[in-house]
Amino acid sequence: MKISRRLLLAASLMATVTAWAQQPDPPGQVRKGEKPVNEAYLFAHMTHSDYGRLYYSVSLDGLHWYRLNDGKRITDDYRGHPDIARGPDGTYYIAGNQSDASPVINIWSSRDLIEWRRYSDYTPDLKSTPGYSQALQRIGAPKIYFDEPSRQFVMTWHTPHLEGTPEDAERYWASQRTLYVTSKDLKTFSAPPKRLFDWEMGTIDVFLRRAEGKYWAIIKDETYPTLDWVTGKTIRIASSDSLLGPYKDLSAPISPNFREAPMLIPSPNGEVWYLYYEQYPGVSYGLSVADQLSGPWYQISGYTFHSTWDKYSLPPKVRHGAMITITRRQYDALVDRFGIEEPKQ
Repeated sequence: MKISRRLLLAASLMATVTAWAQQPDPPGQVRKGEKPVNEAYLFAHMTHSDYGRLYYSVSLDGLHWYRLNDGKRITDDYRGHPDIARGPDGTYYIAGNQSDASPVINIWSSRDLIEWRRYSDYTPDLKSTPGYSQALQRIGAPKIYFDEPSRQFVMTWHTPHLEGTPEDAERYWASQRTLYVTSKDLKTFSAPPKRLFDWEMGTIDVFLRRAEGKYWAIIKDETYPTLDWVTGKTIRIASSDSLLGPYKDLSAPISPNFREAPMLIPSPNGEVWYLYYEQYPGVSYGLSVADQLSGPWYQISGYTFHSTWDKYSLPPKVRHGAMITITRRQYDALVDRFGIEEPKQ
């Protein structure tokens, strides 16, 4: 088959334009010679093949992440959905559990993010939760947040109240509600657990942050998406003037449907928010960006496998966890201890 010179020339020009094309980079990065407000980042996560165990990746720009420890576990002791909080004395804490059916929440502590030691255990009386006596014995994704103004920790998790059925497996997930307890030392806890939200909708993977003069709850809307509930299985955000609510002004979806496990970090220059979320199960990660938590948010291009379009990257088959800011000294210590994957050229 003959191809005209005109078609060959058009194809050549298109290839040249594509090669020259350079999409704008995400906001929030520091200019050359500027000192970053946030020097480095740690991503504590699980993997697709070793779900529920602890792995590390790190980044210097909050966009490009590289595995530590040759892609091996950081510790064999931890099990859970990793989420790291820094306490008032600089100690780090991480919560987990052996499985959703386990009645016990386990807490580990670390001074350096390298060595983790079992710190305490907590068994909530789920059925004593006010207005939630029908709670099932399930504890999903416990997370810890330290609130500086009140000098207390808040530990959240999700618990359902309906079993799934062959006809409606999703009713189990739609029945998830976010519960919490408070603590001054993560050894003794308030009782009984309480519901964080009064919404009658499924919520999981919730974490709290304080910024911009408010408290923010970042959630996964766990109701299945339908024409009657188009926000299902997306990441959304709500705000409150108080740590324990009431939370209101629930946002429209920040992510597409079928995303979970949100993670929020400030950009290197401290002026922009990066919100990551997983397209499950282990397909890819999305990234949305805003200059204020109330939005508007937009999505950054990634996972296209075209270098001029991909503006962020994560190691393959990483699953959900937590991203936190760390200092450059902490970054260097982690790299010295575990070694870092060489960036691909």
